[in-house]
Order: sequence, then C-alpha cells, then structure tokens
Amino acid sequence: MQYKQLSAFPEKFLWGASISAYQAEGAYQEDGKQPSIIDKYQHTEGVANFEVASDFYHHYKEDIQLFKELGLKAFRFSIAWTRIMDIENNKTNQKGISFYHQVIDECLNQGIEPIVTMYHFDLPYFLEEQGGWLNRATIDYFVDYVQVLLTEYGDKVNYWLTINEQNTMILHPGAIGLPPSGELPSKKELFQINHHVLLAQARVIHLYHQLNLKGKIGPAINLTAMYQATSSPEDAIAAHNWETLRGWSFLDVAVRGKYNYLFENYLNDRGLYPKIEAEDQAILSSGKPDFIAINYYSTATIAASKNDGSDVSARAGDQQIMLGEEGVYRAAENPYVDKTPYGWVVDPTGLRLTLRKLYDRYDLPILITENGYGAPDIVEEDRRINDQDRIDYLAKHILAIQAALTDGVDVFGYLPWSAIDVVSTHQGFNKRYGFIYVDRTDENLKELKRIKKESFFWYQKVIARNGLA
Repeated sequence: MQYKQLSAFPEKFLWGASISAYQAEGAYQEDGKQPSIIDKYQHTEGVANFEVASDFYHHYKEDIQLFKELGLKAFRFSIAWTRIMDIENNKTNQKGISFYHQVIDECLNQGIEPIVTMYHFDLPYFLEEQGGWLNRATIDYFVDYVQVLLTEYGDKVNYWLTINEQNTMILHPGAIGLPPSGELPSKKELFQINHHVLLAQARVIHLYHQLNLKGKIGPAINLTAMYQATSSPEDAIAAHNWETLRGWSFLDVAVRGKYNYLFENYLNDRGLYPKIEAEDQAILSSGKPDFIAINYYSTATIAASKNDGSDVSARAGDQQIMLGEEGVYRAAENPYVDKTPYGWVVDPTGLRLTLRKLYDRYDLPILITENGYGAPDIVEEDRRINDQDRIDYLAKHILAIQAALTDGVDVFGYLPWSAIDVVSTHQGFNKRYGFIYVDRTDENLKELKRIKKESFFWYQKVIARNGLA
C-alpha cells in the first residue's frame, strides 16, 4: 500500500543500538567471571577470540558517554550469566553484580534506557558439562539466575529480553562455535533443548509478572518473512513451511503457549518430538510476553524441495543463510534484492512485510533489537571512516519501519546492531557493524581507541529529528 504521507515516528520512540556481553565485554577471566561455552568452544581460526573483544568491560563509561553524544534513547546489552553466578560453588559473584549496576546506572545518568537481554548464547560451561540445555535441571538454574537479575536490577530496568535468537540456537547449532569434542547435538536432541528453553522462558516471564515489576518482558527472535520463488503452488507451500518452522513455531509457543500445528506434525513425522512432562503445558501457558523483540537482517526466497539430494546447501554456521531441507524447502536466489559483502540479502521492504506479518499474528508491540550492515571499514589518513553503505542500509530500513508504522503496526523502538564494533562470531573484526569504530584488528589489540564513523554523525541527526526528515 502506498500512502500520500507517512506517519511520524512516535514522540517517545526508542532510538538505540545493541551489543552482547560475549562479543563486546572481554575481561573473560576477571573479577570472578566463570567460563561460558563461548570461552571453551572452538572458533574460526585466524579471527579474534572473545578474551578481550571490544573491552567494553573497561571502557563502558567512555562508551556510554559516546552513546549519549550519539543521542541514543536506549542501549541494549546482555548480562553474562557467568559474571553473575558461580554455579559450581552455588554462590553469586558480587563484583559481576556490581559491574552491571554500574553499567545500568551510567545509562540512566546519561538519560539512556537500558534494555537488558538475560541470555545471549553464553551458557555457563559448568552447566554444559552437566548436559547443558538438554538437561532439564538447567531450567531451574536459569530461573535462579533470573531471580538474581530481577532482585538486583528489576527496579531500574524497564525492558527485559529473555532469550536471544532461540531459533538460531536450534537451527544453526554451530553458529557460535563447536564444542571441544567437535560434535554438535543431534536433531532429536536439539528439539529437546528447544523445549527446555521454551519452558525456561515461560517460567521467567511468569516470574517477572508475579513480582509486579514496573517494566515489560518479551522474547527476542531472529525473524524474517519468506518469499516463494515462483507462482508455483508447491513453492508457496515450501515458503510457508520454512516461515513457520524457522519463526512462527518458536513464537507461537512463546506467545500462545502451545506448539504450532504444522511444527507438531513435522516433529512427529520425523521422530523428533521432544519428551514432554505432564506439567509442561501449564508452564508454557503461564508466560505471555508483553511485547516481541525481533532481530531482522535479511529475507529469504524459498522453492519446493526436489527430494533428489540437492536441497541442502553446504553453507552451515550462518543464521542468515537458508540451508534447505529435504522434503521441506530449498533456498532460491532473488533477483530483486542486493547483498552485503558477506552474502546477506539486503531487503528493507522485507522488514516492513515481516513487521506486518508479526503484528497480524500476535497483536503485540514490537521492538527491533538488531538490524545492521556488516562490512570491513577503512580508517583513512584523516581518521575519517566513510561507511556510506551502512548509512544507506540503515536509512532504507528506517523508511521501511516508518511505512510499517503508517500501516498501523505498533513498533516502539529501533536498536541497530551494533553500538560499537564487536567481535563478529565468524569474521572477527574484519566484519564490523558499529557506529563507533574500535581500533584493533584480529591480530593486534593496539590501544582499542574509539573512533566515530560517518554513520555516527548521520544517526545522531536521525535521532535528533526523530526520523529521516
């Protein structure tokens, strides 16, 4: 639909930016932090590890001051479970608790709304050794951890995200690295893990509402609309298959409290249905979120499975690359979209469509918690960093959000990835997303100086104007 005039962004729209603990903090063994799976897993050779990362742990005051200068209304970050809890010794870590108090207080002092992710991939390694999320006991450990978060920060934080990209964890289990054994869980195990994570999420949402805290809580999923490759009815079915299995199947449980019918039949048909205890349905139904957060980067184009052994693409480990599955779908190329230097589809109109579909389905407010353009950045002799491609990408997506708002979709914030450059899981510091350049390479830490990119000054103006114009 085309409109004579687009709606303005809401007066209190949350213009922000995002990071995660493991990709930004560093200080991986400091002040009582325990090891997470990130610290122990195998990662891509030749790229930066996560031991120092962007050193946000030691630069947070400087970074948040820069966020204030940028004009951010909100800053999304995750809390490292292993910085808060020493599970092996059954105690909390006061230095870790104090660190996040300092980060939150610094945000509030600068007029920035802290938006906190409870879990962003970094499971304590002690729990991994006990079976990880495959072990149902991990649910209780997670609830105990969240109880600490809410006790410590519940009166300061108004927006909580439960689990970051649960669908990435399940559908791309190697995306954050390989276990020391080099072996990933089986598909059957992955869907049992998925069930346990869904239970954990429902329990902490229920807990949050029981505590009558002033804020709101919701899941954060990697979501995208799917296009059918042609007008073939079989392609339409395939696109619906994968849109459901990749996105709606996770959110239907989170929002509606029950498994999606198509998802259930898929699991049953393939012998993948998880073990479910008698009390599980009541738990899943008890945790309705207040909003939905989405991470959006790309759309995908889908064709019908050929069932001839050619459906699966050999591009594992990347959550934006559709891999294909025999009998379900195969990936297809879309001639109407561009791509980033790393092969991710650039489709701002797809964001508008995704927002419409999401709002149609659940009628809940939406927070965009990731969206961004990953590319190498060059520091010129005058210390200028001209990242015009990033500006163009973000501008088009902001325009798409404004179109969705005009459609009537309730979007209340936009937090691009990322506030500062962070370690990209597969490409290290070669692939950058930030408004602020962190001066280091994969091999050389240098002095970790912060440099404002051209996108910094552009986004600063967008926020000041409350939109593009």
